[in-house]
Amino acid sequence: MTSHLKVYLAGEIHSNWRDDVAAACADLDVSFSGPVTDHDASDDCGVSILGPEPDKFWHDRKGALLNGIRTRTLLGGADIVVVRFGEKYRQWNAAFDAGIAFALGKPLIVLQPVEFDHALKEVDAAAMAVARSETEVANILRYVVSGRLG
Repeated sequence: MTSHLKVYLAGEIHSNWRDDVAAACADLDVSFSGPVTDHDASDDCGVSILGPEPDKFWHDRKGALLNGIRTRTLLGGADIVVVRFGEKYRQWNAAFDAGIAFALGKPLIVLQPVEFDHALKEVDAAAMAVARSETEVANILRYVVSGRLG
């Protein structure tokens, strides 16, 4: 049995997939972190904290820099990184987080639908597992933590 595992859940923020993974792992010694999933709070954190910007570029940049502090800190401290590519929206941030995880030598699990396989072939090649469901992610984590299947 491994010791406490810290898992960063990166990627798509428009569904409750993180809650599903966490619920399926409730009996494991695992803690989860991830990005701010309130889209407006994430987009506006920079100007809310550091003051308004009339130019949208600088508005977004302030938010991106503050979100970058959070992402670098939590992803950097994680034992495993799970990146979900969802059905909705282009998710460049998810690919960026996967690249950071790989560059840091973090074990990477990608969660994606089969129709993304071709588009994500390079990301998938860097991953140690490609899962199709939250259940598969939870089962991977269960196996890593306990050595048990299912």
